[in-house]
Amino acid sequence: MEKKNNYGGIGIAEALFLVFLTLKLTDNIDWSWWWVTSPLWIPISLFVIGMGIGLLVILLKHRK
Repeated sequence: MEKKNNYGGIGIAEALFLVFLTLKLTDNIDWSWWWVTSPLWIPISLFVIGMGIGLLVILLKHRK
């Protein structure tokens, strides 16, 4: 019988968000909420931009 370890821990982006959130709520940093939440939305934005560029390249190759 094969044992699978499926740990549902948090990633680095979530950990950074929690650190930034704690620092913001305790008034240790005076950052905008955009920067506090940036570990959550920057990776998603980069993924969407990358997918858009990939789709554009595919469409331009099939256009010929």
